[in-house]
Amino acid sequence: MNLVDLLMSAGGNAAIGQLGSRFGLDQQQTQAALQHLVPALGGGLQRNIASEGGIEGLLGALAGGNHSRYIDDPSLLGADETIQDGNGILGHLLGSKDVSRQVASRASAETGIGADILKQMLPVVATMVMGSLSKQSSQSGFLGNNAAPAQPEGLLGMLTPLLDSNRDGSVADDVIGMLGRFMSNR
Repeated sequence: MNLVDLLMSAGGNAAIGQLGSRFGLDQQQTQAALQHLVPALGGGLQRNIASEGGIEGLLGALAGGNHSRYIDDPSLLGADETIQDGNGILGHLLGSKDVSRQVASRASAETGIGADILKQMLPVVATMVMGSLSKQSSQSGFLGNNAAPAQPEGLLGMLTPLLDSNRDGSVADDVIGMLGRFMSNR
């Protein structure tokens, strides 16, 4: 399952509708924007997971960030706090505003939606992605009450698409590569 599918399956239809309304886009334009913005965020998640402490950081953010509220209450997508939270998420995932601008520019070239609109959408989309991941993690039960993994296979199942960087259906080779890089940096 990719992140766009996860967003939809986590109950994000109302949030997606709210996102489109907020930025003056119809349903087709909103879907196109998501199809081009969300994979860049997934790439950022993938890089973070591969870094030292990345999985622990993601689990901590999912357990303590209360991100599912953005999916549960789409009216929050227009709040200033959402933009601030989304910019923080973007900082972690993409690293800099320059990268965010590049993502928006590429998505604009592919969708025909103005880059300025897409730049404004990115923080909101980031909160929606984290909200979907948070909601999915709580529904699948892999985060216990103490934010510790309760079912490692549930965690692996959800993160497999992010860890499987070569898209061969197996994360074993990718995890071994990450471990090798981690060990060589010590």
